[in-house]
Formats: sequence, C-alpha cells, structure tokens
Amino acid sequence: MASVKVKSVCLVAFLSFLLISSCSKNNNDSIQPRSTPTTPASIQYADGITKAIIDTAIGYSRDIYLWYKQLPGTMNSMPFSSLDSVANYFSVMNYIKNYSKDTVLPSNVIRNVDRWSFAIKQSEWDNISQGIAGDFGLGIFFMTSTDLRVKSVEKLSPAAAAGIHRGWQITAIQGVSAINTSDASIQQIVAAVFNSSKTTITFKKPDGSSQQLTLNAATYQQQPIYMDTIYNQPAGKVGYLVYNSFLGDSASVVNNLAAAFAGFSNAGISNLILDLRYNSGGYVWMEQLMANYLVNNSGNGQVMNREQFNDRYTRYNTIDRFNKKGNLNLSTLYVIVSKGTASASELLINSLKPFMNIKLVGPSATTGKAVGFFNIPVGDWYIFPVSFKSVNALGQGNYYDGFSPDVNAAVADGLNKDWGDVTESCLAKALQGINNNGAFSVETTPKLASKQTGISSGSAPVLVNDRLINPRNISGAIETRRHFQR
Repeated sequence: MASVKVKSVCLVAFLSFLLISSCSKNNNDSIQPRSTPTTPASIQYADGITKAIIDTAIGYSRDIYLWYKQLPGTMNSMPFSSLDSVANYFSVMNYIKNYSKDTVLPSNVIRNVDRWSFAIKQSEWDNISQGIAGDFGLGIFFMTSTDLRVKSVEKLSPAAAAGIHRGWQITAIQGVSAINTSDASIQQIVAAVFNSSKTTITFKKPDGSSQQLTLNAATYQQQPIYMDTIYNQPAGKVGYLVYNSFLGDSASVVNNLAAAFAGFSNAGISNLILDLRYNSGGYVWMEQLMANYLVNNSGNGQVMNREQFNDRYTRYNTIDRFNKKGNLNLSTLYVIVSKGTASASELLINSLKPFMNIKLVGPSATTGKAVGFFNIPVGDWYIFPVSFKSVNALGQGNYYDGFSPDVNAAVADGLNKDWGDVTESCLAKALQGINNNGAFSVETTPKLASKQTGISSGSAPVLVNDRLINPRNISGAIETRRHFQR
C-alpha cells in the first residue's frame, strides 16, 4: 500500500466541520493499514464502496484507532450491507465504536465512549469543512411537543434574506398545520425543511401576526458570529458574543473576531458572556484563536491543551500553549451551553478551566466529545476513526458526560426570544450571575419546557426526543496540522 503523510483533523463533538490550515505541519512517517481482509467478497455495496475500501478502512482502524487494542482479531460479524454502508456512513466506523471502553470522569464509570467515528464522501466533506452550506439556513426546535420555533438563522442564508428571526413560531409547513413530535410529523418536517430545494412555511411573529414565506435553498458562507453587543448592567458593562461554530472563511473569521474583541476592550467591559449553545465545533486553530483572546494574563505562555495518541503514535503527541491576544483580563467567563455544545467548544472550555472561573449556564450538559480524529482518504471517502484525546494543563480530560451547568444555573433554552433579548432565559440567567457576584438564584418561575426537542441544519445537533434525525450533522474540533495524503 502506498505510504501516506499525516495531516490531522481533530473533530472534538457531535458533528461540525473543517479545513484551511494556518499552522500546517508535514509528517513523512509511513502509515500502513494493518491487514485483515475479512469482508464477504460477494457483497455489492452502494455509493462507490467496494470490498477493497472496506478492508482498507479496517486496516487503518486497527492501526490508528485510539482503542485499537480492544478490536477483535477478526471482524467477520460486521453488518456488511448496502444499507449499513450508506445510511450509517460506513459500517466499519459504526462497528468499531463497540470497542471503545474508557474511563468517564468524574464518575469513573468504564463504558464504550466512542459516538463519533464516521465516514463521509470527500466531495461532501469539502463543502462542510469550509463552512459552505446549501440549504435554507434555518435551525428549528420544539419548545413543546406542538410548538415548533426558529432557534437560529444563518446570517447570509435565504432565511435571513427573508427576514426570519429566532423565536418565530412555525404554524404550517407546506400547508400542513398539524406540527408535532410524532414520527409522521417529523418526517414531513425534515423532508420539507432539510431535504427540499423549495419550501413554504407559515410563521407566527412575536406581535401575533402571521406571515407565509416561500424559501429557495441556496449556497452561502456560514458566519460564526451571530451577535456581539454590550449591556450596561449594575455590575458594569457586560459583553455578549454568540458564536455558532469554529468554521468559515479564515480571513473573515480572524478579522471579525479581532473586531469583536477590540470592541469589548474599547468599551471597558468587566464581564463577558460567550454563547456556545449551538456551537458543535470546527477548526482547532479557530478555537485556539478564541482561547487566546479569552484567557487572562495568568494563562499567557501556559499549556492550553495536550493531544494524546495511542501507543503506536506517541510521536504525534503535541502541546499547545496560550499566546495571549487583546487586552481583556477577565477572571470569570460566563458560557451558555447545551447538548449542542460540542467538540472544539468543549475543548475551549476545558482549556480555560485551569486559569479562569468558568460559569456554565444553559438547559443541559454539553455533548462530551473529548477526542479527535485523523481524516483518512479511502477511495472517494474520508474515514474518521477516533485517534486521540485532549487534556488541559491540569491533565483533565475524559469528559465524556459533558460539562454541566452550574448549581441553580440550569434553565431551558428561551426559544421564544430573539438573540440578545435580556429576558431570554439563558441570557437572563447569565446576567443574574454577573449582577449577583457569581451566585445564581433558585428559579421562581417555571421553565419553558421540561424537555425540548430539536431539528436543525448545519452544525448543531439534530435531535427529536434524543433521537438523531440527520446523521450527517457533524461536530468537530478539527486539527489541520497533520493529514493523510497519498
């Protein structure tokens, strides 16, 4: 087999995306897939998958997979079929997840932890990794079982051009007003909103008026910053930054992030709320750029994080250090999180924990993706077997259960409010903590819903009653310093 160079892709979470390297590093070590051709030769695979591709994927997994020692000697029991190969993104990647026992901290429970190894067509990945979307730009979520809301709108998308805002209620889709969390309704919603080139949706606005809009899918560049603003509060000036992903055009990301933090510094903010509730990850270098703006002076030059590979690839273990940017020197950072907060977002939180008081607010714990991948080309696919884990300066990692909101800081997502509304439940809770010197009060009003369910496009989780609706929703902390090349 031809030797390959390594170019890493670290996706740390519940699906999101990548590309473009600012700190590229080449490695010439030859990596050969460990042999084990065990697939039935008679199987006819779909979508360009062949027996050779399956066997190569198995070989690479036996070599680079973080838990390779747990893989069985033979893999004949794998569910080889066209359905599994395509619908499940390569049966190999799903199969190896059953051999990923690790210690979950802080509970010390040992269980299979890999929920993320996957495969994807290279052509599809090319768009996703560059933050290029081709849809309506709508994220939607059920506030209750019959109340479907717009949870997010991509800035340059058709939905944004139509004037749609977060918080609007969806009362009909393609003329169907029976909208609920039943399987039949979910299938209709997914087909109309995520698998169509054109759709008609009726919205109810906050003022009670209704508007019917027809949207045409289009290609657009995703913009990570949904909002940046400053509030005058009793505790002083508070910055608020809604950051939706660590993807996008590299020059725009660098410039826009610099402008946002310059604005915060010039205004003299004393506190910052970072809203990552729908940020499922992206490029590691973009996450590190953010970390360097956020870390206080005590962290400058200190260890940001360590990447740890299996015992065959310890030579790829890396240590990254903070290189402080900007003038902010905050001791406390308030972060809004949810189940949609994953990968690079969690890496950011974990990296800052040794140097800052991190206050977490939101409806649930984060995803719990403390690991990353190499992207490996196999045929016209990329496979992503989990290949390394990340730990912070204190050696803390293995947060497979995610990071939970602080005591009395768990509050439902305010899906009926637009971004920046100080009465939106999560933002209001963060402001409460800031104005109460870090203390959160017990809720005296009922939460919006005991359980919220969602359907979304782009980089946020696609869940309905905790069931993945669109498995192509990818989250990641993508490392661009190494990669596999033939």
